[in-house]
Amino acid sequence: MSHYFKQDKSLNRDLKYIDHSFKDIHFRFATHAGVFSKDHIDPATLILLNTIPHLTGTVLDLGCGYGCIGIMLAKAYSLRLSQADINPFALDLTRLNCEYNNVDSDIIESDCFDGIKQRFDTIIINPPIHAGKSTTYKMYENAPKHLNASGKLYVVTLKKHGAESTQRKLYEVFGGCEIIYKKKGVFVFACGG
Repeated sequence: MSHYFKQDKSLNRDLKYIDHSFKDIHFRFATHAGVFSKDHIDPATLILLNTIPHLTGTVLDLGCGYGCIGIMLAKAYSLRLSQADINPFALDLTRLNCEYNNVDSDIIESDCFDGIKQRFDTIIINPPIHAGKSTTYKMYENAPKHLNASGKLYVVTLKKHGAESTQRKLYEVFGGCEIIYKKKGVFVFACGG
């Protein structure tokens, strides 16, 4: 079985398009079979976007996929955006979607934080659950080294995908973890700051 976080050259790369409005701004995103939630913006992603507070400064969209989280936040809040993913096909879509939506981004091919040197005011993760806990936990463990002093990490996950173990891990890493959304099995966590 192929997964969106791997480079599978056999997947159909025919583009599909998703139109969405956020903060009264219209966005259009190109997707294809090689990325997560190719037919629509993931409902947990929408909850994350609508739950986190107004952001300022620099933001990293880690595991960005086709880039919708970072692009919508950067345009709505005039942020300095960086986006990273391990999958070069996803990064190609992110570049295209930045162009479509007139958003500047520093786009980085990176396995978790391996290719990222800078620090950010905000890091946002909709974790690649199917990559396994070792991958998602690596993201959480390395996030503090990439946050500015008052920076925050935001993570969205589902109860059925281990929200409780995610909360424990984030608490262990950050010494605290706030649940800023918990409804119908969707959790949004805020850490740091």
